[in-house]
Amino acid sequence: MTEAEHILLDLLSLERLEVDLFRGTGSGGETPTRIFGGQVVAQALSAAYRTVEDRLCHSLHAYFIRPGDPSIPVIYQVDRARDGGSFTTRRVIAIQHGKQILNMSASFHIADDGWDHQHTMPDISGPEGLPARSEVRRQYLDRVPERLRSELMRDRPIDVREVHHLDLFAPDKSDDRNAIWFRMNAAQGRDQITQQLLLTYASDMYLLSSGLRPHGLSWFTGEVNGASLDHALWFHAPVHFDKWHLYSMDSPWGGRGRSFNRGSIYTQDGTLVASVAQEGLMRRAR
Repeated sequence: MTEAEHILLDLLSLERLEVDLFRGTGSGGETPTRIFGGQVVAQALSAAYRTVEDRLCHSLHAYFIRPGDPSIPVIYQVDRARDGGSFTTRRVIAIQHGKQILNMSASFHIADDGWDHQHTMPDISGPEGLPARSEVRRQYLDRVPERLRSELMRDRPIDVREVHHLDLFAPDKSDDRNAIWFRMNAAQGRDQITQQLLLTYASDMYLLSSGLRPHGLSWFTGEVNGASLDHALWFHAPVHFDKWHLYSMDSPWGGRGRSFNRGSIYTQDGTLVASVAQEGLMRRAR
C-alpha cells in the first residue's frame, strides 16, 4: 500500500465523539488549499454509516455550503431521520469554525429483488496503454512555478488514466464529453462500505471539468473561478474499486455562472455501478 492510499483510508475512518457526533481529518486529500469536495462527502457518508446496520447506501444528495479548511478537523453531526422496514434515511451536517460547510441526505436500502436494465457502456478504449496521471503532469513541470511543482507531482491515491486529455494551460475547445479510467489498488479485499466510500471520494474528480471543455478553459488558465455546488450519487451495483472503472462524463448545460455535469461509472466489463450528477460554479475570474 502506498502512503497516499494509506492517508486516504485514514481520512475515511472517523473518530466517534458522541453517539451521533464524529470527527474527521481535514488535511491530506486531493487539494491543499481547501478540502476536496469528494473527501467531505465521503466522510459524511462514513459518519452516516456509523449509525446504520445491515443495509447499504443507494443514494446521497449533498450541498457544499462553504469551503472546507484543511488545517482543522471537520465535525460531522448525524440526524437519524428514519429507520424503516426497507429504507433508512440519515441527514449529516459537516461543521467547521461553528458553521456548516456541507449538508447531506443519504438513503440506505435492504437487499431487494426487482427487474434489471441499464444503458450500455460507451465504446471507449480501455486503460491499457494510457499514461498514468503522474506521467501526464510531468510534461507540464516547466510551465509551473517552482513552488507549485511538488504539489503538482504529489503522489495521489487514485490511479487515473485520462481518455480525452486536454492541455492544462492551453486547452482546445472540445466536446463536453469526457472520460477517465480509475481505480485504487488498496481497495482490494475491503468491505462494501469502504468500497462505496472510496468511489464517493473519487466521483468528485474530473466531473466539474466537463463544463469547461466546450469553452477551451481549464482550472490552470486563470480565466475561471469554479467550485462544486452540490453532488448527487446513486449506487446501482456492488463496488470493487481495486478494478478499473470507466467514468463517462458530460455537461449538457452551462450558463448563468454555473454548469451542470453528469457521470456514469461502469466496471470494465460494462456493468453500471453508479450514476453521478453535479452542478458547479463556473464564473469568470475577477
